[in-house]
Amino acid sequence: MEIGCGQGGNLLQFLRLGFHPSNLVGNELQAERASEAVGMLPAKVTIHQGDALDLQPELGPFDVVFQSLVFSSILEDQFQDALAAKMWTLARPGGGVLWYDFIYNNPSNSDVRGVRYRRVRQLFPEANPRSWRVMLAPPVSRLVTRVHPGLYQLFNALPWLRTHMLIWLPKDRIRSNAAGAL
Repeated sequence: MEIGCGQGGNLLQFLRLGFHPSNLVGNELQAERASEAVGMLPAKVTIHQGDALDLQPELGPFDVVFQSLVFSSILEDQFQDALAAKMWTLARPGGGVLWYDFIYNNPSNSDVRGVRYRRVRQLFPEANPRSWRVMLAPPVSRLVTRVHPGLYQLFNALPWLRTHMLIWLPKDRIRSNAAGAL
């Protein structure tokens, strides 16, 4: 399940990676984008148009609930909290949430804000996440590749210049209660 699937570009990439269309589901708030996704993807890929908070639990559970650059576009903490909780309920035990978003504010775009690792931990307190900093900062990338494309690898080797995080938030199959019983 991809939350905020837009026109379906990530779902198309999953198909290219070998995922079966009937195993892919997308959700998109904007009707026009959802319609474009339906038109671009095979009919067996299911697209749900509407607010992700309205998705019914019986729609899942899903092995992976994925979001890409959605939370950085949500400026209200309460809405982020609610969407994270919804994503968590849609993930099956043994599955989890796959997160991809940027961590720094964009000084030229006040409609987005970076989501730091600490905030992701607050959003998914039950998960034991694994995270990777990825993607060289786009302004740096544009600058260094103009000089020479090979410089991208050199600069990308410096983790503090990477602006996005890929995080796997697993949902354990069995959780113990406070007394330690299973």
